[in-house]
Amino acid sequence: MDLEKLKILLGITAADQNDLLQFCIDSVTEAICNYCNVDTVPNGTILTAYRMAADLYRNENLGSENLPSGAVASTSMGDTSVSFKENTDYTQSLLRQYRAQLSRYRKLKW
Repeated sequence: MDLEKLKILLGITAADQNDLLQFCIDSVTEAICNYCNVDTVPNGTILTAYRMAADLYRNENLGSENLPSGAVASTSMGDTSVSFKENTDYTQSLLRQYRAQLSRYRKLKW
């Protein structure tokens, strides 16, 4: 996957996002390779990989100190307590959205 192509797809021109975008590329590459039980991303999944990387970048709020909206589940004032809820809809659906495209490249593992 090409970092510059991902930047174009996301509409990013600044170089200060390169490390975050490379993290997205590496994460998606790892997820695809692990799911398909292969060492490299199959050629037929490259466009899917770009879509996954763009979704990961947009939905994970990477590089921001601000929490995504709806991240705080509850707060307390006395003895200060804050609990956070996990965005399981997104974390569970990233691979699920693309499972149909990736399954045709999946290898059996014994």
